[in-house]
Amino acid sequence: MNAAAMVLAAPRTLEPRELPLPQIGADDALLRVEACGLCGTDHEQYSGQLHPGHAFIPGHEAVGVIEQIGPVAAERWGVSEGQRVAVEVFRSCRECDACRAGTYRRCVRNGLTTMYGFVSVDTDPGLWGGYATHQYLAPDSMVLPVPEGLDPVVATLFNPLGAGIRWGATVPGTGPGDAVAVLGCGVRGLSAAVAAKEAGADFVMVTGAGERDRPRLAAAPDFGADLVVDVTEDDPIAAFRAATGRPGADVIVDVTAKAPQVVAQAVQLAAAGGRIVIAGTRGGGGAPGFEPDHVVYKELRIEGALGVDVVAYRAALDVLASGRYPFADLDRVTVGLDGVEDLLRTMAGEGGTPPIHGVVTPGR
Repeated sequence: MNAAAMVLAAPRTLEPRELPLPQIGADDALLRVEACGLCGTDHEQYSGQLHPGHAFIPGHEAVGVIEQIGPVAAERWGVSEGQRVAVEVFRSCRECDACRAGTYRRCVRNGLTTMYGFVSVDTDPGLWGGYATHQYLAPDSMVLPVPEGLDPVVATLFNPLGAGIRWGATVPGTGPGDAVAVLGCGVRGLSAAVAAKEAGADFVMVTGAGERDRPRLAAAPDFGADLVVDVTEDDPIAAFRAATGRPGADVIVDVTAKAPQVVAQAVQLAAAGGRIVIAGTRGGGGAPGFEPDHVVYKELRIEGALGVDVVAYRAALDVLASGRYPFADLDRVTVGLDGVEDLLRTMAGEGGTPPIHGVVTPGR
């Protein structure tokens, strides 16, 4: 029996292929993929900005059902055959210093090199991403049980919501009384707003830019935003100060992509003693307008954040299952494998307004 998959053979070259299903041993498993979320990384892989230089099956936000699992893997992961799980993008040896400390994104055996959705299709068994009917789960995999009743398409938000929780609450230590500015209103920006409110923030501002972001800004109040600002029309710093009466934000979460000037804006917007989390990537080009002296005079803390951890993922699944926020009602486009290329182009801004949430359902 074979699995159907979409292989990114080269930038802008997605090819349908069939790959044989692997034999499962004691320490690994096979996932039947029900849904896989798409994010900015996906269309950057497709366009070539993040292409790893080899053919691979993309997709790193997979949710599905364990079709086969070995006894050692079942005991280690705490899951069983027939159970719905979410698959973490990073893998962990569970033995090195980084893994034992909980920072398994820096695992000496894995790290960035074995991330799901990036591994070469020529590395046996090839099924290393979510754009396929099946995904191989290697012994170092990290999986999370999905709560009963949570739709698998909605459950794919475990990844961006987990990111929002880590970036918007855990890393900056957001708490009661804080005023928070989330720069960027994609699904991770909306998730960071949720995380800030859940952590007790008094006030949350979310920013966006232009026509592409208008649907996202319109949705933001349902996800915890007290103020939304289109930066092509209004000065976010002036708007924040007018709305709060404060000189600056206690916490700033920058999830913008390819917007190097926003780093300078974050520094200007921060209150004395403020915490800035930079999670969006710039794509090079430095940070125009950045004034390092402001970091000194304000005694700012600036921290980069890469990826998520299991604590945030579990919290994300709990929030999704609770129904406290309308994640199920997000502007969403769901496609089969044959429609993923068109969806990637739309999400890359190559025609039409991109949805807030894009999902591929390989069995469709």
